[in-house]
Amino acid sequence: MDDAADLACAAPIARERYRDAMATVAAAVNVVTTDGPAGRAGFTATAVCSVTDAPPTLLVCVKRDSSVGEAFQANGALCVNTLAPEHVALSNLFGGRTSAEERFAAATWSTGASGAPTLEGALASFDCLISRVVEVGTHAVLFCEVVGVRLGDSSEGLIYVGRRYDAVAAVRDR
Repeated sequence: MDDAADLACAAPIARERYRDAMATVAAAVNVVTTDGPAGRAGFTATAVCSVTDAPPTLLVCVKRDSSVGEAFQANGALCVNTLAPEHVALSNLFGGRTSAEERFAAATWSTGASGAPTLEGALASFDCLISRVVEVGTHAVLFCEVVGVRLGDSSEGLIYVGRRYDAVAAVRDR
């Protein structure tokens, strides 16, 4: 049997086993926000990564059945706000079952060129227009063209690994 055939015959990976393995992968913690005709919304995400720098593009994954998913697609814009260690409570708030009003009241925001809320004091903020949406399993993958970037002053970033938060030194070329 060749490798492709071997893989096709392999037993499916159990959801919990996959999740346990992914818990070993460190990821930056972000609060992703939007505002527009569908209203203001936001959620905490670690499923964010760079796609290309020409044009600058990120991908952001959002659960299709989440309470905020439709707002992001309808508004067509978002801001990825990369958090610093002092934002743990904000991350938990945006990751919980609280109202948009409660979430946004917990921090200071400005408005990016896209119209999306930008977190004051974020390690970095990537203001974006959503250029493409691909649905995969339980999630929508949002491809987002970056139209603005703001770097904060924090010397540390916030990561999530082993199902807990940790701080990591932020290295920058300014």
